[in-house]
Amino acid sequence: MAELFAYTDGACSGNPGPGGWGVLLLAREGDSVVKQRELSGGEAATTNNRMELLAAISALESLSRPSQITVVTDSAYVKNGVTGWIHGWKKNGWKTAAKKPVKNVELWQRLDAAQARHKVTWTWVKGHAGHPENERADELARAGMAPYKR
Repeated sequence: MAELFAYTDGACSGNPGPGGWGVLLLAREGDSVVKQRELSGGEAATTNNRMELLAAISALESLSRPSQITVVTDSAYVKNGVTGWIHGWKKNGWKTAAKKPVKNVELWQRLDAAQARHKVTWTWVKGHAGHPENERADELARAGMAPYKR
């Protein structure tokens, strides 16, 4: 049975500014890639954190059936948020520990719903460190941003 991986990344030119997100989806059997799919998109005025979230959301929402998947992100914000902070936010009515509204709440709620359909393992990798799949996700994110840059 193939193992499923989603390598996700977000990019922004200025923060806020035009941004993009990218996803490299791979199905692997052992050391072989048996299927590959690339996704990307962007927005004219956004933040890097929003693009990182949209990459993860898009990866999970693109799966047509419940799956076991490893999502690999270079965003500590996404990884820490979805594996830790989100539990408290939900318990506190989507408020932070300081009783402030959670930033990007609609994207966090969408990510929460998207991951609920799947068995997700979240992994963090250092960005811009020569990790080939992460570098490809970064290229896709920059491509997603390109139409929105002046």
